[in-house]
Amino acid sequence: MAEEAVLGFLEKNEEISDSGQFAADRGIDHQELTNIIKRLSGFRFVDAQDIKRERWVLTEEGKTYAAAGSPEMQVFNAIPPPGISLEELQRKLDPSVFKIGCSQAKKNQWVEMGKQLVTRKVDNVEDKVKDLLNRVQDGEAIDPKELDALKRRKLIAPQTWKGYSIRKGPNYAPKRKIFATDLTRDNLLRGDWKDLEFKEYNFSAKGQPIEGGHLHPLLKAGLCEAEIVVRQQFKMIFLQMGFEEMPTNNFVESSFWNFDALFQPQQHPARDSHDTFFLQVPSTTKTLPEDYVERVKGVHESGGYGSRGYGYEWKREEANKNLLRTHTTAVSSRMLYLLGQQKNFTPKKYFSIDRVFRNEAVDRTHLAEFHQIEGLVCDRGLSLGDLIGVLNNFFLRLGMSKLKFKPAYNPYTEPSMEIFSYHEGLKKWVEIGNSGMFRPEMLRPMGLPEDVRVIAWGLSLERYGK
Repeated sequence: MAEEAVLGFLEKNEEISDSGQFAADRGIDHQELTNIIKRLSGFRFVDAQDIKRERWVLTEEGKTYAAAGSPEMQVFNAIPPPGISLEELQRKLDPSVFKIGCSQAKKNQWVEMGKQLVTRKVDNVEDKVKDLLNRVQDGEAIDPKELDALKRRKLIAPQTWKGYSIRKGPNYAPKRKIFATDLTRDNLLRGDWKDLEFKEYNFSAKGQPIEGGHLHPLLKAGLCEAEIVVRQQFKMIFLQMGFEEMPTNNFVESSFWNFDALFQPQQHPARDSHDTFFLQVPSTTKTLPEDYVERVKGVHESGGYGSRGYGYEWKREEANKNLLRTHTTAVSSRMLYLLGQQKNFTPKKYFSIDRVFRNEAVDRTHLAEFHQIEGLVCDRGLSLGDLIGVLNNFFLRLGMSKLKFKPAYNPYTEPSMEIFSYHEGLKKWVEIGNSGMFRPEMLRPMGLPEDVRVIAWGLSLERYGK
């Protein structure tokens, strides 16, 4: 209807000078007419020029006063001829109306605000504010000073009206022909495809933007090459901080080094076949340091070094089971044991970056195999403060300057802390790793001196790139 009205009018007239007036005269919604004009302009049926007009409209508060009267008028009307107490007047009116109305009525010298009574100073008043608001609403011309007074009271606000003036375009026709955009099965069955005129294909038009994510750093240049690049970045940070790389070439470990040496109980859920890959061939290990095994057994069963232990019967057959290592901390336990065998203790800083294996359901955030990054410092008299300081130094070199720590539980560290970094892009704190101080129940059976402490932390190489 709107399109026919526009094209039909231009067939006999040179111009539609004002789309707003054109819509009002014909009972057409102006927004609908605007959409039609834009479409006809796109097909060059019409040439359209923008029209902009500034006008004043009532705010929500202004609309209220245009209907119910200004606050000062409401206050005046609420005062009976004998007068009224301030408390009673306040009860009769809305709090905002009372506050504004009293101020304006007093300013207009309509009322006398006495200590005991509020009384009228005049018999009759005219609500000019309501009258002005209704005139603004009707689109009448208002004196600039009066408009300014309404604006200061935030009863009116400026609004820009947008419309068009329209003339015939180079492709004008009294009726727009609809071009087909698709050839359908029905067209073929009816045979009317021969008479169809199809819309020209625009080879320059841009397609819909692809809502894709970003490649993981490990996939940008091919898995192997990118993995080397990211691992090398971490390796250089560790080396710059004076760390020594641990040998991580044995993916197969015994349960003893992977769990028992770390003071992880044999009934722990992580040692279940649903969480760990156990080997069938060879199913068990052949050699373990027997004296050390006995000390580990003792601390598990009866405790020691300030611990009560777990109070269960420790089984050697569980410790002998071979598995795919679930963390590189199994390597750390071997290295710390070797340090404990030295006659003269030497402080060490170790790190490792290599594969670990978990029997987990594969989804978008979990694989059965991933790379763990681990660092540890073994020295005399270390404290939780040293751990926090080393972590701040380490992550600062990765560009993470805002860190905070949350208490956590790990079987072989106490105290333990989860590490969070503030992500400027996501505007939130994101967990980036885990850390803690190795327990005495783990370190003392290894033969390390009583004043030696070990601080350690770990994170995932894949998770770093998310």
